[in-house]
Amino acid sequence: FCNHKSTTNPILKMKIAAFALLAGSAAAFAPAVSNKATSALAVSELELGVTEPLGVFDPLGWLETEPEAFERRRAVERKHGRVAMAAVVGTIVHNNHIVFDGYLSPSENLKFSDVPTGVDGIRAIPASGLFQILLFFGLVELAWMPASKYDGDYGVGYFGTNLDPEVKIRKLNVELNNGRAAMLGILGNMVVECATGETMYEQYAAGHVTAF
Repeated sequence: FCNHKSTTNPILKMKIAAFALLAGSAAAFAPAVSNKATSALAVSELELGVTEPLGVFDPLGWLETEPEAFERRRAVERKHGRVAMAAVVGTIVHNNHIVFDGYLSPSENLKFSDVPTGVDGIRAIPASGLFQILLFFGLVELAWMPASKYDGDYGVGYFGTNLDPEVKIRKLNVELNNGRAAMLGILGNMVVECATGETMYEQYAAGHVTAF
């Protein structure tokens, strides 16, 4: 983890809003809907996430040498993408100093607002809090959203609604591609923060990152 100082700048909210709009536009680059069907998803998993001009990107030839492992690797990609998208949103929100009221740890007199932005924030969380987070993730992986369910469909629908098959295929493609972008985005954010000592907020405030 990295050490850094904090700064503020009133123009940040406008820049983050522009950044969020640009990030949201990534959905426009989702691949075209496929009409080929299977019984489970109305589309082959191999066809999901295929984006031109690369097509099926398999430089190591694993689809030929280890075809039985594809389903698990796709499930891992999907789940990591979901976690990364949540991480990017959380990073933007926290860097904009939007936090819960009250105490993160009353016994240690630690408020949510006391947790610094950026990757160093994890240092401020008590060990008991980190244990609770890991325990929650373990329960999610084993019971609620088991890692063994490779299709990633946990029966909750899309915000509680069942989608038309063609719409569902497009949204599955969008999810995979946005998840890939989020994995690169959150990793890049952490690397830049460690390299420069400045959080996302401070990078924008200093004018090092612009939307144009």
